[in-house]
Amino acid sequence: MPSVSKKGRSMPESPIRKLVPFAEAAKKRGVQVIHLNIGQPDIKTPQIALDAVKNNTIDVLAYSRTEGSETYREKLAAYYGKHQIHVAASDIIVTTGGSEALSFAMGSIADIGDEIIIPEPFYANYNGFATGSGVTVVPVVSDISTNFALPPIEEFEKLISSKTKAILICNPGNPTGYLYSKEEIQKLAAIVKKHNLFLIADEVYREFTYDGKQHYSILQESGLAEHAIIIDSVSKRYSMCGARIGCLVSKNREFIQTALKFAQARLSPPTYAQIAAEAALETKEQYFADVKEEYVSRRNLLIAGLEKIEGVTVAKPQGAFYCIAALPVKDADAFAQWLLEKFEVDRTTVMVAPAAGFYATKGLGKNQIRIAYVLDKDNLNKAIHILESALKSYDA
Repeated sequence: MPSVSKKGRSMPESPIRKLVPFAEAAKKRGVQVIHLNIGQPDIKTPQIALDAVKNNTIDVLAYSRTEGSETYREKLAAYYGKHQIHVAASDIIVTTGGSEALSFAMGSIADIGDEIIIPEPFYANYNGFATGSGVTVVPVVSDISTNFALPPIEEFEKLISSKTKAILICNPGNPTGYLYSKEEIQKLAAIVKKHNLFLIADEVYREFTYDGKQHYSILQESGLAEHAIIIDSVSKRYSMCGARIGCLVSKNREFIQTALKFAQARLSPPTYAQIAAEAALETKEQYFADVKEEYVSRRNLLIAGLEKIEGVTVAKPQGAFYCIAALPVKDADAFAQWLLEKFEVDRTTVMVAPAAGFYATKGLGKNQIRIAYVLDKDNLNKAIHILESALKSYDA
């Protein structure tokens, strides 16, 4: 019988989606499942984006330009300018989601066996993108006791070798919700310049910062232009996860020209989705103010509720809409599956994402879960009650 590739066998499962069969089985038994496992916001997509597709009069749904439509990239450049990120349309390549942007970035900067340093826990699919590109992830551990702040820069220094090509961060962070300060970005800027590395920043949650804190982009840092690569997406910003539109942003011309060759191989990003994304750029600022207010309210409710549960430790997020909680269990994977298979309160249970899959270091995060507070407060209250009841009943 033909065999699949070693690369295919080594591709990691998604810690977010691997429990889906158990959730579907629970629903078939008539149990309602509250989904805290995936970052799919319940926030309404801006109507202006939906109308742009609905009212369009395209006669031929043709290929777009490989790098994305010129009007969209020009408007994106203007959007970045409002955030003190000064780039041109030619510094942007539109991609099929932030996922493709990450794949293009890794393919453009690293050869098979090269290394990228990433603070862990990190977005689980970074492991998958790295495996697909033949890149080795080298983790540097951040800790729940420090709210997942940037590890000491000396820890990065210890890991840099001749194979190191980049440092990758997510800011604000998925799965931690941590927001890197300007000072932390400057420490990273200094080390990548010292060792002639790229600094890749996944900034898809840029708008979602709390408690009066402001996002500081790597492309706001002077002297970093040749080193900086931004990954971006409309998925969370405008609650448009299904549009699958993201982009790469860099002022390094060789990098952009290289990434463009990867983009040419997949021809072009989707036309209708670009139309929606371009229209979404006209979204009023009040939309983001309202969304931030809602997320702060949800965060505060969730953190307060979790902190009251005996044995639970939770890091307080300063951005995005995720948090990591350490539970009084040995194996969060087993607990998450048990929740779906064997536990319910009033015919309702909760689906969470075991956090071990967000680490590259074996054994870390075994007792942790990631919670996405993307649901309304009624559902969050129910979920907190169910988790508290489940932990009292769980015997493992």
